[in-house]
Amino acid sequence: MKTKLSPPRIFAGIVSASMLAFHGSVAQAQQPDTASIIRKVDEAVKARIDHLAGYTVTEHYAVYRSNDEVHPAAEMTVKTTYERSSGKSYTIISQSGSSVMRDIVLNRILDNEKRLNQPGIRESVWITSLNYEMILKLGGLQRLDGRDCTVLSVIPKRKESYLFAGTLWVDSKDGSIVQLQGTASKGSSMVSGPAQVSRQYANIDGDSEATHARAVSNSPMFGDTIVKIDYQDYHIQLRSRL
Repeated sequence: MKTKLSPPRIFAGIVSASMLAFHGSVAQAQQPDTASIIRKVDEAVKARIDHLAGYTVTEHYAVYRSNDEVHPAAEMTVKTTYERSSGKSYTIISQSGSSVMRDIVLNRILDNEKRLNQPGIRESVWITSLNYEMILKLGGLQRLDGRDCTVLSVIPKRKESYLFAGTLWVDSKDGSIVQLQGTASKGSSMVSGPAQVSRQYANIDGDSEATHARAVSNSPMFGDTIVKIDYQDYHIQLRSRL
């Protein structure tokens, strides 16, 4: 026996079905398109490189051992100068603590940064689709540091100690990097395994720059080593536009 629906019930059913279809369409519309997000990331990196002539920044490095993040084993404060034509250079402002830790950890970091920022090499470090596979994470929208972000999984296209596999948060509006977390795709030396890395960025004078970084590595010789970096007092120089 068939049950006949009264007009109000028929109307309610139509409205419910329409609302479900509407919400489904909205959800689909709100879901970011992976290709467009990746394009935004690439464009944001290119815009920064094209417009940046150089900058100076004060960087404070602290090394911690054996999960003690209260008492640094070594510290160093440097003034970093970046120039588009030549890369990075450093002036040490102050240093303290273990000279061994400064030599094998901090000086090595600075030397590596110098090398990676040389013209012709730094392109291999950029977080772009040239160096990474990028995949939109499920439910990939989050609010972070007051910014609406799209969340991507990133996988390096080759194994290098300066590339990482992990998660990337980018500003949903302009594709600029807000945060990254992951594991270096290769250990930096024979005695150290791949480091766990994280870095936060902020918009400074219209440019996306690092504000905090952290790396955790382990080796049979030195055990757990934690490096924290704070970046302060940026002075940005932009290229003149013709």
